Amino acid sequence: MSGDRGADDDTVVPEPDDDAPRRAVERPVAERLGLTPGPEVVRAALNRARAAAQARGVRPGQPGRRRVVQPEQRSGPGRDGRDPVLLGDLIPRIASERGWSGDLQANGVIARWREIVGEQVADHTEPESFDDGVLVIRADQTSWAQEMRLQLPRLRELVEAEVGRDGLTEIRVLGPAGPHWVKGKRRVAGRGPRDTYG
Repeated sequence: MSGDRGADDDTVVPEPDDDAPRRAVERPVAERLGLTPGPEVVRAALNRARAAAQARGVRPGQPGRRRVVQPEQRSGPGRDGRDPVLLGDLIPRIASERGWSGDLQANGVIARWREIVGEQVADHTEPESFDDGVLVIRADQTSWAQEMRLQLPRLRELVEAEVGRDGLTEIRVLGPAGPHWVKGKRRVAGRGPRDTYG
């Protein structure tokens, strides 16, 4: 056998070998470098986290404080201000908030002139401008200009249905625009060309 047995017990005593001094030198790396053992590192990190939480006013182990949700922030089955909306529904609201309603209505009258007054009238008249409640209409013939002047009450009703009573203050009807010879910023006073169109 490789070891001596004692008289009283059955323990084996190893024989001394030459590797014993080298095994004593082979300690764990952390122990040789003088590093803090793992359980102590974990305990220190936990203590630091607790101290940081207490500094923020949070009590570890206690139930968290609930954030109070304002009624306007709640979402539910009903519609609220955060729900998506169609662009067509959004434009009138934006226009009224920014004061564009009057301009949009005025431009709507010009854009939809044919729908408002009908095909026959639209074939002979054209809205030139609609500024500050004044609608300016130009007719292509003098007879149509006179007809539109006679029909002003009816025309006023049609336009007011689009822009409202406060949106329209005056309607001006102009005849056909003849040629003019004024060029540039300056002109000479006088009668102008005569006998050109006999």
